[in-house]
Amino acid sequence: MTLDHVVAAVLAWGGPELRDLPWRRTRDPWLVLVSEVMSQQTQVHRVIPKWERFVHRFPTAEACAAASLGEILELWQGLGYPRRARNLHLSAQRIAARGGVPQDLDELLSLPGVGEYTARAVLAFAFDANVAVIDTNVGRVVARLAGRRLAPREVRAIADSLVPRGDAWLWNQALMDLGGTICTARAPGCARCPVERWCDWRGAADRDDPAKGSAGVSRSQGAFRGSAREARGALLKALVNGSVERSGVSAIMDRPTDVAEGLLADLVSDGLCIVDGDMVRLP
Repeated sequence: MTLDHVVAAVLAWGGPELRDLPWRRTRDPWLVLVSEVMSQQTQVHRVIPKWERFVHRFPTAEACAAASLGEILELWQGLGYPRRARNLHLSAQRIAARGGVPQDLDELLSLPGVGEYTARAVLAFAFDANVAVIDTNVGRVVARLAGRRLAPREVRAIADSLVPRGDAWLWNQALMDLGGTICTARAPGCARCPVERWCDWRGAADRDDPAKGSAGVSRSQGAFRGSAREARGALLKALVNGSVERSGVSAIMDRPTDVAEGLLADLVSDGLCIVDGDMVRLP
């Protein structure tokens, strides 16, 4: 694999081919952070309208920090994984207290719910730092280019070595889009790929896909229907419209009483709802 040729080809392809996503029109670190937290395990088309409504109401970390978690959860409804909303609210409070979004990797990683991917995304997309942003799509592209399964340190090392200094924003956006639109998991369009000639795999039918099992390439999630996530989400959705009686939680969750009580306890422990006497409400 010739790194210079790969970089040049991806940048040339990415410029005119990037998807028009609203958060790509800003370098505001708070707005970038919101987009990255919302996009975790959630499809982009579901995130766009939620992000637009959220940042309209909370254009700054200070505005978000001043709101109640209940208000945040109301806007979050439909995105799933409400712990992300709680963590974003806690992060907003820390950011407001320190006077801005951190520009240091370790400081970003200290924010609630911010992992390696999100921290690197904020550095690259808000501060133009020369770091690789490694999501599922990038991990897949890197593994296929290398032609073998990769350990986490190998994915990171290769991805970091590819970042062109001064072009980190465009490079990372383009590489993610390449993995999301051409170098896809199920039907890679190798004939349309700008780096096909330097790829050690090239969709070879007689070779196992090196992306399968490589670090940075996520596995499919468990079924949502019938899951604890579905039941907890049903209760939070009901609470958006107001408090509910604790005796009605089982029916709302469509679970036996003992199971519903356990799930309710989980939500209370996570700070996502409050039991107030015989009533349950958002915080």
